[in-house]
Amino acid sequence: MCTSHEHDPAEACPQAGAGRRNFLRATALIGAATAAVALPTATAQAAPSSGTRWRPDPDSRRFTLAVMPDTQYLFDGPSIDKAPVEASLRYLLEHGRDENIVFLSHLGDLTQNGAKAECAAIGDAFRLLDRRGVGYSVLAGNHDVKSSTDDQRGSTPYLDVFGPDRFKGRSTYGGASSDGYNTFHLFRAAGREWMVLALDWRLSAKGFAWAKDVIAKHPKTPVILTTHELVDEDDSLSSYGQQLWDQLIEDHDQIFLTLNGHYWPAARATRKNAAGHDVHLHLTNYQNRYFGGAAMIRLYRFDLDRNTVDVETVSPWILGRAAKGLNELERQESELSGDADRFSVGIDFEERFAGFAPVPARPARPASKLLIPGTVAYWRFDGKSDGAAVTGTVRDVSGRGNDLSVVTVAGGTLTWSSDHHPDQPGHGSLDFHGGKPPLKGAYLRTVDGAPLNSATFKAGYTIEAFYRLPADWDPGRDAWAGLLGRTGTGGAAGKTADDPDEPIATLSLSNDREPQWAMRPLNQQGIATNWGQETPLETWWHLAVVNDGRHTTLYVQGCPVVRNPKASSVGITSVGLPWLLGGYEYAGKIDQILHGRLGDVRIVERALPVTSFMNH
Repeated sequence: MCTSHEHDPAEACPQAGAGRRNFLRATALIGAATAAVALPTATAQAAPSSGTRWRPDPDSRRFTLAVMPDTQYLFDGPSIDKAPVEASLRYLLEHGRDENIVFLSHLGDLTQNGAKAECAAIGDAFRLLDRRGVGYSVLAGNHDVKSSTDDQRGSTPYLDVFGPDRFKGRSTYGGASSDGYNTFHLFRAAGREWMVLALDWRLSAKGFAWAKDVIAKHPKTPVILTTHELVDEDDSLSSYGQQLWDQLIEDHDQIFLTLNGHYWPAARATRKNAAGHDVHLHLTNYQNRYFGGAAMIRLYRFDLDRNTVDVETVSPWILGRAAKGLNELERQESELSGDADRFSVGIDFEERFAGFAPVPARPARPASKLLIPGTVAYWRFDGKSDGAAVTGTVRDVSGRGNDLSVVTVAGGTLTWSSDHHPDQPGHGSLDFHGGKPPLKGAYLRTVDGAPLNSATFKAGYTIEAFYRLPADWDPGRDAWAGLLGRTGTGGAAGKTADDPDEPIATLSLSNDREPQWAMRPLNQQGIATNWGQETPLETWWHLAVVNDGRHTTLYVQGCPVVRNPKASSVGITSVGLPWLLGGYEYAGKIDQILHGRLGDVRIVERALPVTSFMNH
């Protein structure tokens, strides 16, 4: 608790908003208002001692860090009530698997007076986690120790209960400072190591030196710093918080998130560190609310695929009382939905951690590794100088003779680029500089007599391509350009349903940048079409069109799209004419040239599983 910050008494129990149903839906607790939620009863509290050990998924790219702020009013002299804390801890045990909860951090002020009985009582509550080997950290707040002292204060009842001996042998425990008041903890999530650095209420010079040494010994580990005091209100640090920033946080790029309690109401700040990266600094404390905050927990749900941390604040103890009927204040406090309590933080984790733990670029793979059985054509565009013009012939590295020749229009050019999809086998691409008429640019076509020109793929096929559209891509000028396709019209093939002037097959991009595979199967008169979703600019994409001899499926980034037709589709009609890369024909004439980059392209005369795509 903050003893020096003034608060308006009117804020002691504000309305929390009505976001409860979202929480209940997310945690399978809908109906809690009329039936008990799925929390163990007091009789069942001993069960964890014989239960399974804590086993978070270390590889899932979604995981949850739980945070518990000031619980001091629940452990105040003769007024000790462990039930709210135990309810929150049992919630973690109950939902550890489905939430992939990897760790819990308490932010200090566990007790009101730091007395022996108070520390013993909350220490006993935390045995619920000890019995299951759950990773957690605690730290001393100003009410747990004499507030005028720093981490060199010596023995205290707090240290007797929550000192290093409590954590030794735990898989997440990394170590402690010699005084015992500062600890660090390591857990694995999303396939990497993360650190929680739990620092005392006040660091001494020795404490600062210890913290810097711990970070230095783990140079590639992202760090979440927890302490009792740092942020005091929105966009503001306390005087001690500023010391932490100046002496530790600013110059250590590994610290990307800090969590503290002490002050209220909840607040956030963002600061740029010396490396120019954002550090997110969060204040979470609810002791001013009903029942001393009711041991509310904040759930930080990390999602590395979405580059987002979703934050939610809930009181499992209040939710667990729903069957008995909630009082007026409990109904307001079961879940908090204010902007400071439920929010999302966007973090590009790969970019944010690149300064100290860069993700190694995937090396190029030899063409021979991509020539799997059934490969009939493979074109890759690496090993050339950026900006150099493409001239002459581009070889088919499959050795099947499906070479490409350059076709220029109105003196336009086609150039080489080293830019490529991060998972592309070849580290290069072709830069097409086209658009709609008046046409100018260049594209590629298979040479006359290439075996591919007459192939009909009756047994199935897989067509793959990587592409990237530039920032100046204009739907009015550049839409419907073809990445690749087969020339010859439906009319020339005797298939006059739909528009007979459309080409036999084209993998194109709509005005909304949706990939479209439109073609005439052998068993249909009309055009069969697969549609993908919008693909943003300045991003590399992988497309795969897979036909198993009966049906065709379009994949974007290895994921099947929604508009894949169920109709039977056998083979690809041919009139023996060339295939195009970067060009689109209409009525037998070149109508448009791609504006964008095209990476590796491969055609295989059988259906491939996703695991065999070029981006795997």
